[in-house]
Amino acid sequence: MVVRQEAHPGSGAGMEPSEFRTAVASMQSARLRPEVLCEDMPAPQRIAPYASALSADVTIDGDDVATGRIILLHDPAGNDAWGGTFRCVGYVRAEIDPELAADPMLGEVGWSWLTEALAEHGAAYSAPSGTITRVATESFGGMAEEATTAQIEIRVSWTPDDLALAAHVEAWGELLCTAAGLPPVPDGVAAMPSRRGQRGRG
Repeated sequence: MVVRQEAHPGSGAGMEPSEFRTAVASMQSARLRPEVLCEDMPAPQRIAPYASALSADVTIDGDDVATGRIILLHDPAGNDAWGGTFRCVGYVRAEIDPELAADPMLGEVGWSWLTEALAEHGAAYSAPSGTITRVATESFGGMAEEATTAQIEIRVSWTPDDLALAAHVEAWGELLCTAAGLPPVPDGVAAMPSRRGQRGRG
């Protein structure tokens, strides 16, 4: 897995703090399920002095059923809102059954996907926050024959308690797969190294 590193203009190439380099190296060592295709992406440059980011799609039988991104922010001076010097920011969007979108418990369930994934992967964290959004699309008139579709969007952030960021990336990957409707990996089955690849160009 290759994670792009970004710094504010003027930071100087090769001037990243050692803690940031250690955290990024840990991110690169994350192991995700084989259905997850990871690619590096530009990291935001105005939220924090240093940032790394990656995106991922969950692909089943050639179809992308979920997409997401995770960004690691680092401010050596600390951030009161984070309660630390690092912050993980995650986003997930997945197609879901329209009946599930109508479930009033979907928000709480979606939030539990994150907290359970972090716990399962042993990712120590604090100050979690986020939103769960559901979107249903119905068609009418000349498009009345189009089937109703629904999506869930999960926007979350949390402060990692240590620099073992692989566990946090793996938890985000698990959240992505759960939102996509994939069953948990059976006990004793190891995750594969993260895949990277080039998108086809039409």
